[in-house]
Amino acid sequence: MLAVGKKHESWVDEGISRYEKRLKKPFNLTWQLLNHSSRENDAARTEESARILAKIDDRDFVVLLDERGKNVDSPALANKLRAPIDASRNVVIIIGGAYGVDPTVHSRADFTWSLSKLVFPHQLVRLILTEQLYRAQDILAGGKYHHV
Repeated sequence: MLAVGKKHESWVDEGISRYEKRLKKPFNLTWQLLNHSSRENDAARTEESARILAKIDDRDFVVLLDERGKNVDSPALANKLRAPIDASRNVVIIIGGAYGVDPTVHSRADFTWSLSKLVFPHQLVRLILTEQLYRAQDILAGGKYHHV
């Protein structure tokens, strides 16, 4: 996970730890938090996007979280992750900063995903994302998917 922002608040850290403990190989969740730019608007977006791209390898399967991305359910997300995981590719999920990311990050993304059409605080997105990865793992392993 590449996220622009501050370290996890304690309540987020507790929730993330809960789901990380449930993850099994090949899921290995690590977080890399990148500092916010001291600039604003386009300048911040450009600077943060360059730092994000510097952390990504050419072979990585990149998922960009973006409110304008594709809104998929948990089984569809699991299926989207199946091919890169089966091919032993690293899956890098990006959470941009307050100003989003620039077109270079969008063009590098293999999949642009929206958790919903709602906008969540970044700390909450990290927790939701970790739970969804746990759920994707469970679905891919043949576990029962609980529809709401």
